[in-house]
Amino acid sequence: MELKITDNNFETEVKKSNIPVLVDFYADWCGPCKMMAPLVAQLAEAYDGKCKIGKCNVDENQELAREFRVMSIPTFIFFKDGKAVETLIGAVSKNELEVKIKQVLA
Repeated sequence: MELKITDNNFETEVKKSNIPVLVDFYADWCGPCKMMAPLVAQLAEAYDGKCKIGKCNVDENQELAREFRVMSIPTFIFFKDGKAVETLIGAVSKNELEVKIKQVLA
């Protein structure tokens, strides 16, 4: 299940998570973000319980976008033990995302 990550729940859902978290920083008006949305949803289903997968709207959560220096979207940031460990920028293949998820889970 995809989470909605916001400035308000980031601490609980990401920093204090006992499993790795992938956050998709996106915007509703972004073409590549829309293209990635179904892939992100599929991965959220596939890794349910092993890895949290959430989306963070950069227009609504500018504090988080600023904190993680999100300059272009989509930006995918992988968190483990509350810390950012990997970043992918731009539209990437489902396989590329999955390889990173598996690396972070290892």
